[in-house]
Amino acid sequence: MSLLDFVFYGFIAVVVIQVIYFIGFFWKFTFLKPERTVPKSMDISVIICAKNEAENLKKFLPSVLSQKYPNFEVVLINDASTDDTLEVIETFAAEHSNIKIVDVKNIEAFWGNKKYPLTLGIKASKYDYLLFTDADCKPLSKYWIQEMSNCFVNEKSIVLGYSGYSKIKNSFLNKLIRYETVVTAVQYLSFAKTGIPYMGVGRNLAYTKEAFFKANGFINHIKVRSGDDDLFVNQVATKSNTAICITEDSFTQSTPKTTFNDWIKQKRRHISTAKHYKLSHKILLALLYSTQLLYWVFATILLVTTFKWQIVVALFLLRIILYYTIFGASSKKLDEKDLVLTLPLLEVFLIIIQLTIFINNLISKPNHWK
Repeated sequence: MSLLDFVFYGFIAVVVIQVIYFIGFFWKFTFLKPERTVPKSMDISVIICAKNEAENLKKFLPSVLSQKYPNFEVVLINDASTDDTLEVIETFAAEHSNIKIVDVKNIEAFWGNKKYPLTLGIKASKYDYLLFTDADCKPLSKYWIQEMSNCFVNEKSIVLGYSGYSKIKNSFLNKLIRYETVVTAVQYLSFAKTGIPYMGVGRNLAYTKEAFFKANGFINHIKVRSGDDDLFVNQVATKSNTAICITEDSFTQSTPKTTFNDWIKQKRRHISTAKHYKLSHKILLALLYSTQLLYWVFATILLVTTFKWQIVVALFLLRIILYYTIFGASSKKLDEKDLVLTLPLLEVFLIIIQLTIFINNLISKPNHWK
């Protein structure tokens, strides 16, 4: 068997695996219609951990405090900030009786680890249902709390939401960031929908206090500085206790990085936690990424050499059509319509960046959360 024969049969296998992922997993999320449930009225604690976030709190906290929900508190955690974060929090607390302040001082054993202040905030919260977001994040609707709380039905104790990034005109980096966010969301929401929840995003995540303490909080991965959201979900989420929330009123939106270096540093921290996932999840994700990479590598070799080009073109188009169908529709579902025209270009760029980050993480460890 020649080298081109090997590449050709490898290409066929790669396309088959990709089609299985697209139809077996992603299709269910892409064409899932949001379920309209009867509004719940359980008490909710919204928890926000802030480290040097004075300006972001001024800008985004009002959108949380103005939520249309009967009874909720906002637990604001000042994680040893060196700016005016605590003063800003105290100013808001003077005007809103439903704010609880948790002021955390630096402890050497937990320096740079978000899980310690989050644990203190969770312990200080007075309600059994917890909803998490970030200081630089805003709900896109006044009914965010309502929509997320509605999903605590049928013994569900974890709710995975979607959080995107705000748009910046004429910025390819911004499109790449938002595309990566859509791809990640399609993956974790699709896997959760098919009964294999493996992560969540702390910018829009809810779970019960009972689930947190039953798992002994973050103790199983407390030494891992990142992963307060995805590693916790990876540990405790199951087919029966996890729900997803994809109504437009449940979305939140964060401020994106504006320089390539800052975004890479952020993604290095995020990707570094994946090695701590359950083995089955690591295998599923590794197979997905490796086949994406090999699809483009094998297709380029075969098309350049015109080796059995008729079959190669047919398989190439089959995968491209499925890809466009799924991620095009998902982009529209998640209000990222402007990404559709550049999807293949964004995919290639993201594959290369993810490979670069993976190699860099093998060489050196990323920094703490802030």
